Amino acid sequence: MEHIKLSPATSARGDIKLPGSKSISNRVLLLAALSAKGETTHVRDVLDSDDTRVMLDALNTLGVHVTQVAEHDYDVIGTGGDFPNKDADLFMGNAGTAIRPLTAVLALQNGTYHLHGVPRMHERPIGDLIEALQQIGVQVEYKDTVGYPPFVLSPAQLPTGDLSLSIKGNVSSQFLTAVLMAAPLLAKQTQHSVTVHVIGELISKPYIEITLNLMARFGVNVVRDGWSSFTVAADAGYTSPKEIYVEGDASSASYFLALGALGGGPLRVTGVGLSSIQGDVKFANALQMMGANVMMGEHWIEVRGIHHEDDPEETQLKGITLDCNHIPDAAMTLATAALFAKGTTTLTNIASWRVKETDRLSAMATELRKVGATVEEGSDYIVITPPAADGWTHAEIDTYDDHRMAMCFSLVALSKVGVTINDPKCVGKTFPTYFEVLAGLLN
Repeated sequence: MEHIKLSPATSARGDIKLPGSKSISNRVLLLAALSAKGETTHVRDVLDSDDTRVMLDALNTLGVHVTQVAEHDYDVIGTGGDFPNKDADLFMGNAGTAIRPLTAVLALQNGTYHLHGVPRMHERPIGDLIEALQQIGVQVEYKDTVGYPPFVLSPAQLPTGDLSLSIKGNVSSQFLTAVLMAAPLLAKQTQHSVTVHVIGELISKPYIEITLNLMARFGVNVVRDGWSSFTVAADAGYTSPKEIYVEGDASSASYFLALGALGGGPLRVTGVGLSSIQGDVKFANALQMMGANVMMGEHWIEVRGIHHEDDPEETQLKGITLDCNHIPDAAMTLATAALFAKGTTTLTNIASWRVKETDRLSAMATELRKVGATVEEGSDYIVITPPAADGWTHAEIDTYDDHRMAMCFSLVALSKVGVTINDPKCVGKTFPTYFEVLAGLLN
């Protein structure tokens, strides 16, 4: 197995421009493809990663005209919500941001589509989304385990009249995102409004805010009743904004912001800031709670070490207790930052970690213990007590083919012992050049 050894570093500083957001990139590419027939959307600053390549490959396979016009820029010609190819085999890798919305959209294409991915994708649940779609006549055949890919979609048998469907909100917000993005197609085909009801608590709400924001940019305004129901009008339809920029990835920003706190900074990231539509930008607030010196502008965030208002002499982060429902991905970075904190850190409401690229709760607990932390792992929480000053261990961190595990544990380079990261190429899912960028910041 390939690995990268990060020698102990004493400081981190510099300026970086973030790569585009994965969540926004894949949503925008699909919305552009669903826009009015013949309309061209110029999509700028698209993330170049494994997951976006999955979406681009799928759109090309489905007959959508997508042209790369610059390194991170694409022209996408709208299909009016009607993909030309009605019979396709689609390999979705391990890209949840691709397979979930595509499933809902393809279910309404009056075609036959086989969706499958890597082995881990076949362990990631999709049953709640399928059950919601079956309420409106979607036809699905599971090829292996019920509730999980691979599966085949056949032409739907849509009902008549105003449409209403319910979906569980407590496993993955991507299921609701998928149904919302497909709702205008359903409204167009049936000439009736579509209402989506959420069953139970909705997790990862900021990701739904991203979805609603982008749908509005493409001409569809969703009427909502808090977080309990969402309605799309009968005459809704996507129209191209002509040009749209993908903002930087706020989840990726978290690693560098934490580095700025632990390594003294100043470390500035550009591409996200006060104007960001991503919930993970609130990671900066959580880091500030721990004692980091954080400044923000419209499109940038900067961290200059640690400054506690109540104790200016303190040079360590402090442990916190935080409900992380609003920053589910960036919360992983808090878990590794907690290694450097004074006191215990408790992160709650993170059950969604278990259905990501790996079981992140179990993986995080296992790897944190390797470097010397004391960890309690619960069904939806993790409690981290950092190593004593002389309790650090140089560890080989297993990454479970999960990009965020690799990037989170790179923070341990700022310990006295450094760290070895196994399979560092897994960062290709969202940030292929991460370790090269990191090397330019550490001293």
